Amino acid sequence: MKQAENCPQRTGFAILILLSLLLELSICRADTPRPNILLIMADDLGYSDLGCYGGEIKTPNLDSLAAGGVRFTQFYNTGRCWPTRASLLTGFYPHGIRRDKVQGIASGNRGVRPSWAPVIASRLKAGGYRSYHTGKWHLDSMPIASGFDRSYYLKDQHRFFSPTLHWKNDIPLPPIPKGSDYYATVALGDHVLECIDDHVTAHRDQPFFHYLAFTAPHFPLHALPKDIERYRDRYNIGWDLVRQTRWEKIQSLGLVQADLSKVMPTVGPPYHFPDALKQLGKNEISRPLKWDSLTDTQQDFQSSKMQIHAAMVDCMDQQVGRIIHKLRDQHLLDNTVVFFLSDNGASAEIMVRGDGHDAAAERGSADSHLCLGPGWSTTANTPFRYHKTWTHEGGTATPLIVHWTKGIEAVGAIRHQVGHVIDLWPTIAEITGVDSVSTASALFPRPGRSLIPFLDSDQTEPRTIWWSHEANRALRIGNWKIAAAGNEGSWELYDLSTDRTETTDLAAQHPEKVEEMSIVWKTINTQQSNWALQPN
Repeated sequence: MKQAENCPQRTGFAILILLSLLLELSICRADTPRPNILLIMADDLGYSDLGCYGGEIKTPNLDSLAAGGVRFTQFYNTGRCWPTRASLLTGFYPHGIRRDKVQGIASGNRGVRPSWAPVIASRLKAGGYRSYHTGKWHLDSMPIASGFDRSYYLKDQHRFFSPTLHWKNDIPLPPIPKGSDYYATVALGDHVLECIDDHVTAHRDQPFFHYLAFTAPHFPLHALPKDIERYRDRYNIGWDLVRQTRWEKIQSLGLVQADLSKVMPTVGPPYHFPDALKQLGKNEISRPLKWDSLTDTQQDFQSSKMQIHAAMVDCMDQQVGRIIHKLRDQHLLDNTVVFFLSDNGASAEIMVRGDGHDAAAERGSADSHLCLGPGWSTTANTPFRYHKTWTHEGGTATPLIVHWTKGIEAVGAIRHQVGHVIDLWPTIAEITGVDSVSTASALFPRPGRSLIPFLDSDQTEPRTIWWSHEANRALRIGNWKIAAAGNEGSWELYDLSTDRTETTDLAAQHPEKVEEMSIVWKTINTQQSNWALQPN
């Protein structure tokens, strides 16, 4: 009887304790700000250009982020600039949202996304985030119109020293005059610092998302003289030896295990511009020939191009350092998630655009217009074959660094989980707690998935990833990959668990696997085409 009489008291006491715990938990959550997101994308950066991915270029700030975060070794982009940016900012394959070529509808570089494919900023804004954009856009619409609160949009990719097309907050700015102290990479760093200062002053109670899209190291090879000087004579040894040195470092870091000796880098530019080659002269080389087969003047010309490329990457890293320093000073870094990746592999393109090329001008200056070319592009993409625009590993494999002081315990870890740019939006959605699915997009499920489970765990799970760009196409299912180059190219088959460099074609030994995977490729291709053809 006594127990029955005491029961209401005990029940009330238990409820009181439970309510207190819930109150304490809610207060704790309220006091824990949601993470900021800094998403950094390089332009035409090769897989091994960073020090932490095997390169000799000085990138101490990005290396530091890798040392304090995680590096992914099997992360992919779409193989080209504008499709990758569409996938990055929406979470969809570019074809389904008309940002790569689909027959029967306006698509590709000039395609307009359907209304059910908004960019990250608009969804994050609905979740209480401030959003900032800096640099390249290469997407339809404009940044502010797409949901960003502030933007510096640099559209002119032909002139690092004097751009003629750029906007601030979707309002056109006057051209930068020649001879000023403007340099695009530094200007982008300046704008990020400006946004951070404004955010701290006026919006510190809100989390932010900042999308920084560098235009470096995309051609033309334009760099500051002081940065070029840091690499004087560094590349006189030639691309063969630099590539071998990078490969040895890549293996020592545990990034990729394969056989580089079987990789025959023979592919030149994806497009032929004979007038440009004539203008650039006999020292320009359109194939990755053996270094010792070049003349002395050719070697001098080619080594200077890699000096400038390295200087561009170096300057980009310096701007990352300025930004990280600012975030640390403002006590924002610990709760800021930093992502860094590239939009495609290094480029073998050789062309002359913008203000043309003056052969008498200082190499790397505003009056020159040089491209990296296939010899050094092959080196930048070490250990892989092919370049930007191809869907083999050299065109699509990208470094991915994720740094988050408060969210990653396995600092310095290397992750071999397969991922793709379509995964970054689901990852950001999970980190921020923002619903990534709008009412309009519910019928079109995003193909990506969050990377959060892999940040603190070395687990791996099979993935299916699909590519198609300008008749180059590929599909990866688990460790099997089929790839084909151009309209005339037949399917090749590789086992990436032992052959990440795609040197041993197994198609003849496993025709049934090729047939099975080609059917999957066609199925996804049909799905993406059908999505693109749907009305808004």
